[in-house]
Amino acid sequence: MQDTFLISVVICTYNRDKFLPLALESLTKQSLDSSLWELILIDNNCTDTTASICKNFIEANPKINCIYYLEMAQGLSHARNRGIVLAKGTYISFIDDDAVACPDYLKEIQIFTQKYKSATLIGGRIYPCFEGAEPNWISPILMPIFSTLDLGETEKQLTGKRYPVGANMIFRRSIFETIGMFNPELGRVGKNMMGGEEKDIYLKIIKVAGEIYYAPKPFVHHIIPIERATKTFIEKQAIGVGMSEKARVKDRGLELTKSWILELIKWGVSLTLAFFYVITFRPAKAGLLIQFRWWVTKGLAL
Repeated sequence: MQDTFLISVVICTYNRDKFLPLALESLTKQSLDSSLWELILIDNNCTDTTASICKNFIEANPKINCIYYLEMAQGLSHARNRGIVLAKGTYISFIDDDAVACPDYLKEIQIFTQKYKSATLIGGRIYPCFEGAEPNWISPILMPIFSTLDLGETEKQLTGKRYPVGANMIFRRSIFETIGMFNPELGRVGKNMMGGEEKDIYLKIIKVAGEIYYAPKPFVHHIIPIERATKTFIEKQAIGVGMSEKARVKDRGLELTKSWILELIKWGVSLTLAFFYVITFRPAKAGLLIQFRWWVTKGLAL
């Protein structure tokens, strides 16, 4: 497919009509000329008012090159894959339907990709924006469960210890011709808590020696709804993390063994950090850290 745009922004959405307008509004304020980018809206069988929001947005913003597509195959991986198929940009930027892009978001991607021409995947900074108060029992090590990423002000190449996060990740589109697309057997489907599709695609990029970077300037604010900042939700999410890892390595005995070894290492780290929080009089953080690790292990064992 011939590139028509520099960047294709893909938003995959499922029943987020409360936050989707904020994400869309942020794209109307972009400093990058609209001729250089397109917007692809993937409606993954929403049952709320998403369809009308998207169609009204397109009518109200004729200068934005925008495509709306109803993806009938349920699941985030299916939705993202549809976005890849429709994209005509050299780069594909996936941002969440509850993420608000900064005004220079696309301009900063242009600058970064001109500087790092060999970049295969870029993880943009993601600031958490809690709808309610930030819980005092959340420790920094658990912040990634809210789809956040902040590695500081310096651009850097990532090695594999940290990966970009789905709320703000930019791929060179041609990489999907080499490694294939997102695995539909992984990732969220409807309201389930499965994941693992992002880790799976990152590992495939590493295997083909793709270069992965962190970029602090093309940032988004990721809205954390009140219901997500609860221990009940985090328990479901943590179990989903474990189940997703098991699904990712299924039928690969050695890989599953490696996953269990890594889980044991994470237990050691969690216990050490929990002890630190206890002796520094922050027992709530210590408690959730141990609970989270237990829930992930439970999911891996299911």
